[in-house]
Amino acid sequence: MQDSPLQSEFDLIRRHFAGMTPPRPDVSLGIGDDAALVTPPSGQQLAISVDTLVSGVHFQPSVSPQALGHKALAVNLSDLAAMGAEPAWATLALTLPEPDEAWLVGFAEGFASLARRYGVALVGGDTTRGALSLTVQVHGFVPDGQSLRRSGARVGDGIYVTGCLGDAALCLKQLQTATPPTAIPDSLRQRLDRPEPRIEAGLALRQRASSAIDISDGLLADLGHILEASDVGACLFLERLPLSAAFSEWFAASGDWSPALSGGDDYELCFTLPPAQEREMTGLAAELELGIHRIGTIEAAPGLRVLQPDGRAWLGTGRGFDHFAGGSTDAG
Repeated sequence: MQDSPLQSEFDLIRRHFAGMTPPRPDVSLGIGDDAALVTPPSGQQLAISVDTLVSGVHFQPSVSPQALGHKALAVNLSDLAAMGAEPAWATLALTLPEPDEAWLVGFAEGFASLARRYGVALVGGDTTRGALSLTVQVHGFVPDGQSLRRSGARVGDGIYVTGCLGDAALCLKQLQTATPPTAIPDSLRQRLDRPEPRIEAGLALRQRASSAIDISDGLLADLGHILEASDVGACLFLERLPLSAAFSEWFAASGDWSPALSGGDDYELCFTLPPAQEREMTGLAAELELGIHRIGTIEAAPGLRVLQPDGRAWLGTGRGFDHFAGGSTDAG
C-alpha cells in the first residue's frame, strides 16, 4: 500500500470509522472508549456471529476496497439472515500492511453503504499492522423462541434455496484459469465480490421454516450440516437447482455441476419447510422479489442422495470449502 498522511491508529479510526454508520438509540456508547455499551430490547435474544476474511484465502488482493468493505459485512449479515435475526451492531478488527488513505476511504464507503441499508451501527473494533485481513462481528435480535436453526428439519419437509447457485464459484474458477478478467460477465463478478445478505427472507421465514443455514461453503456441505443437526437424510434433484443465465451457458458446454454444489460463496439461504407452509412460497417470493426454489425433500434414510435429470445418482466428489481439510482453495 502507499504512504499516507495518517499519523496514528487513533487518527485512522477517527477519520474513517467513527460516525460512518447510522446512530441507534440502543447504543449508549460506541467507538472511542474501551468497550461499547449497548442495550438489547426486552423479549429478544441476541444473535452473534463473526467471520474473518484473509487476503489470498477469502479474496483476491486485486479486489476493490469498496467491494471488500461490502463483502466483509455482507458475509456476517448472511449468518444473521440464516437465524432470522434483525441486524443491529457490528465491530471491525482491521489488519493492514500500511494505512493507505485511498484504500481506507473506499473500504469504509463499501462497508458503510451496506450498514446504512440495514441500520447497522459500527460500535467498536481494533486496527493493527500486518498481512491484510478483516474480522467483523455482528449482533442482531430475534424474538424469544423464533430463531431459525439447523436442527429442526423433519421427514417430508421440502428443501428450498433462495436466488441462484454457483455464480461466485464459477467466477472464481474463471479468474483462476486462463480466462481474462474482462471476459467474465459482470453478473458473476457481482456475485463473488458483492454478495447480497438475504435479511428480508430470513425475517420472513421466522415461524415458517423448520431449519435454515446460509450457503457459504457450498450447497452440499451446508445442507449436510442441516441433515446432521436434524438427524435426517435428503434427496436432492439437480434439475431443480436455480441457475443464472451465465451459469447455464457455461454448464451447457461443460456439464459440470460442481460450482453450484460445492463451490461456496453463494450466501443464499438453504431452508426446509413443512408441507403446510409450502403454498406461501410463491407469494413470498413475489413479495421479496427474490427467486425461491424447492430443490429436494427431507427423508428418513441417513445421507444425501443427489439425482441427475435422468434419475441416475450423481457421483461427484465435491464437498465444499474447508480451511483445514486439505481440499479446495478459496480465494473468493
